[in-house]
Amino acid sequence: MTTVSAVVLAAGLSSRMGGPHKLLLDVGGEPMLRRVVRSVLAVQPAEVVVVTGYRHADIEDALAGSPVRFVHNPAFADGQPGSVVAGVAALTAACDAVMIVLGDQPLLTPGAVARLIETFATLADGRSILVPTSGGARGNPVLFAARHIPEIRSGDLKVGCRRLIETYPDRVALIEMADDAFIRDCDTPEDYAAVRALLAAGEVAS
Repeated sequence: MTTVSAVVLAAGLSSRMGGPHKLLLDVGGEPMLRRVVRSVLAVQPAEVVVVTGYRHADIEDALAGSPVRFVHNPAFADGQPGSVVAGVAALTAACDAVMIVLGDQPLLTPGAVARLIETFATLADGRSILVPTSGGARGNPVLFAARHIPEIRSGDLKVGCRRLIETYPDRVALIEMADDAFIRDCDTPEDYAAVRALLAAGEVAS
């Protein structure tokens, strides 16, 4: 069985939402971020580190009582790569792989996360980084073997960046997944409306 640790990215400015902090918006009766973290916790990871930045106190309040650890990225305005490094550097538990989770993917279910981990366990031919796809589009979470932790901490392996696949093609496996939860994030009011509509219609896979 593959033991996974998770880094949840919750540091961004939420600038495209037009005012509200997207991770604090209500999704199914709870903050979006709490819903995402709940799906991650359901697969019983070795540990979950949540990277905060913008409105970090509100983010921590939204996850009150959850068995996670927080690490603050003071340079959160510089973008996602620094938050990935901060989160991975904060990991302490032994694991086989690390999963980098975006906090704004509220359609991720425990079942989807579990299937992603199961798929990672089947990688062969030296592949050690899994990028899920749906309909040919690259998605998240990204998983990578724990042996890459030192180079990620140093900033040499930029997991989550657009150049990942081009820079390390021999390590990356692009795997088509059955549902589109992996490519649906929530950046804009239109995205948020679409997510709520799908949930209301009961069209989210388990």
